[in-house]
Amino acid sequence: PPPQAPPPAEPPHSPEPPRRTGPAGLAGLAGGLPGGLAVWLSGGALVVALIALAVAVSGGDGDGDGSKVTAGATTAGPNATWSIRPGTLPSDPGEPDPVVTDDPTASPGAAGAASPAPTAKVDCPPASVTVTDAPSLEAALGQAQPGDSILLSDGVYRGEFTAKTPGTAEQPVFLCGGPDAVIDGEDIKGGYAVHLDGASHWRLVGFTVRNGQKGVMADRVQGTVIQGLTVEQIGDEAIHLRNFSSDNVVRDNTIRATGLRKEKFGEGVYIGSAESNWCAVTGCEPDASDRNTVTGNRISGTTAESVDIKEGTTGGKVTGNTFDGSKLSGSHNDSWVDVKGNGWLIEGNTGRHALEDGFQTHQILKGWGTGNTFKGNTAQVDGPGFGFNLTSDGNKVTCDNKVTGAAKGLANADCAS
Repeated sequence: PPPQAPPPAEPPHSPEPPRRTGPAGLAGLAGGLPGGLAVWLSGGALVVALIALAVAVSGGDGDGDGSKVTAGATTAGPNATWSIRPGTLPSDPGEPDPVVTDDPTASPGAAGAASPAPTAKVDCPPASVTVTDAPSLEAALGQAQPGDSILLSDGVYRGEFTAKTPGTAEQPVFLCGGPDAVIDGEDIKGGYAVHLDGASHWRLVGFTVRNGQKGVMADRVQGTVIQGLTVEQIGDEAIHLRNFSSDNVVRDNTIRATGLRKEKFGEGVYIGSAESNWCAVTGCEPDASDRNTVTGNRISGTTAESVDIKEGTTGGKVTGNTFDGSKLSGSHNDSWVDVKGNGWLIEGNTGRHALEDGFQTHQILKGWGTGNTFKGNTAQVDGPGFGFNLTSDGNKVTCDNKVTGAAKGLANADCAS
């Protein structure tokens, strides 16, 4: 499915969507652009800025899909691996004409892990600050320091909220609340309800996020846990880790009703960035959002994949999740999980009601979409395709996967022990 928005703020990123965290934010937006910005921008730079501003105002923020997919796939024996044969496989749904990219910047690779998030559930410590309304939440996020614990009282917090100060592995920052503490982004056509902008080592726990174009967006974030949230009524994707966001955990969340703005962008959990957005998001380098874990989530009512794993990502896990694809829409979004990265483990998940296949792999760029393992999953497909449709080389489906209701059977290759 198509890529998502470039991150806000500093070059080479696109302008940040307007903030709506209170009257002060609106006043700043109204008075901040025409004067100082226009004075120093000139010529082509001014044109670029005006175009970017128009995109942000329109709610579009760069979601067009320019990824390229390698054509053709045939079976390569009993180990569920595949070889590419040009001209035999239709393009990946939603992607442009098949082209293999040999650009060296697209070469797979993985950096070493640094202070990963804890794998066990986290508990919120006693609050160091309690907030009761949008202005106090905005202030608490702006003043947060390592070791702080912010408690959301029950109620509705209207606006878009950004955290920029990182915690540490030893002293993470907690933002906690119950399901009746609701962050309401107010507009499914623009903005991020919750944005972790370089805010590594945070713990988002327990509250509800609704009514943003994006639900929770994480840029340049390491060692963070997103746990037990309810993310619903979202314009595009619910939770997105991108821009070198690695070693994070997305666990035990309830995600539902996404894609209300554009169905083709309605993923549940989205990891990385499409190759077509690398120059906007990661300085033309692969978005190595690596070693992230997506576990124990309940994902339903998404118009695109429950989990979409982009080219450029390596070594993550998708385990123990429950998917319901009843709302998958159009030819672009036809499986619960689509893996275009390398070395991912997809294990112990349960899905039902897919539009085509249960699980898929694709090679968008040469060297990507390989080395992935599908193990111990249960797929009630109820669709015309396979339980596992591997359209790229070097992936494995083990024989302990269980598939029912798939018109074409378990997989388009023999299973492996």
